[in-house]
Amino acid sequence: MNRIVRLDECPQQMQLAADWFSRHWQNDSALYFASMRESLQRKDGVPRWWIVTEEDSIIAGAGVIANDFHQRPDLTPNVCALFVEPAWRGRGLARRLLETIRQDCAEAGIARLYLISDHVGFYEKCGWQFLQKVQENDDRWISMFTILCEGEKK
Repeated sequence: MNRIVRLDECPQQMQLAADWFSRHWQNDSALYFASMRESLQRKDGVPRWWIVTEEDSIIAGAGVIANDFHQRPDLTPNVCALFVEPAWRGRGLARRLLETIRQDCAEAGIARLYLISDHVGFYEKCGWQFLQKVQENDDRWISMFTILCEGEKK
């Protein structure tokens, strides 16, 4: 049975997780590791990171950071780096992970989350609402979605 782990509660998994995110998003694993280490000092804020494990393997993961490389720093914090291993897709893991993130952030006093993605349609099925197009730091435009962390999903 797979389980969702918040990395600040399981710091021994951080290097493994940083390497896993790096493989899937082509960013330096040191950047992920530094963000994960920072989460140890900020129990009620961002950054925050989660992985989904099956036995000894990471099969999915995501984080919450201040800004996911877009030009709207006022729309914060952002769910980032959501990835589910291809063999595990279609089983509700991303939906479960997003709901866990929303609940954990609500408990930490975070009222609203944002995310950017080209996957229009999927996030709406998970309770997120399209907000607007935003410009990424590389000047491309991408869809931004939002969800309330507390109370009714809007």
